[in-house]
Amino acid sequence: MSNDKPPHGTFIWNELVARDMQGAEKFYTGLLGWKAVKSDMPGMKYTVFKTGDRDSGGLMEMPPDVPKEVPAHWMAYITVDDVDAAAEKTKELGGQLLHGPQDVPDVGRFCIIQDPAGAVVSLITMSG
Repeated sequence: MSNDKPPHGTFIWNELVARDMQGAEKFYTGLLGWKAVKSDMPGMKYTVFKTGDRDSGGLMEMPPDVPKEVPAHWMAYITVDDVDAAAEKTKELGGQLLHGPQDVPDVGRFCIIQDPAGAVVSLITMSG
């Protein structure tokens, strides 16, 4: 992700969460010509997909505590000014807080929410 802080409410990142990282990497690099660059995310395997010199998205391994029936999926991230406040507002508006808020070292603080219609998205406040 870029270190620039985009305005509140901006989609800023897409991340593939997969049980088979190697297979997913092979598929998307073959399909789209992306370059896969291993990243130094603390405590986890992480790959950044690049189009030329531009970051196109990320790839991470499905956390082991996620139920087996949850398939691999793309997760979109929307930047917010205050992720903790946005998590609370989600609940006030009838949505659900599915995960977090949680800190990601050198990136920011995020949570995963589900809107009242069932759509899932991540909200993030970038650090720095």
